[in-house]
Amino acid sequence: MKAFVVYTLLRAVLFLAAWILILGVWKLVDGGAVTGAQLFFAAIGAFIVSGVASYFVLRTPREALAQRVEARAAKAVSKFDEMRSKED
Repeated sequence: MKAFVVYTLLRAVLFLAAWILILGVWKLVDGGAVTGAQLFFAAIGAFIVSGVASYFVLRTPREALAQRVEARAAKAVSKFDEMRSKED
């Protein structure tokens, strides 16, 4: 559970950082007030940027999460096989 929470929070922080960065650059270039359309397109850009960046930046937490999921799946399969053998 901890690995999932850590990875999810890091993804959210990375998304928010990318969103704020894109909005900041857009504001510097455009100079006007931020509109709803700009917020929407900045969110789409942040989704893409944070997705690509997370592949490189969040490798360690992602691997920890994958190991945790794999261990839980192996434990569940083992328990299922044990219950099946008791039925036979």
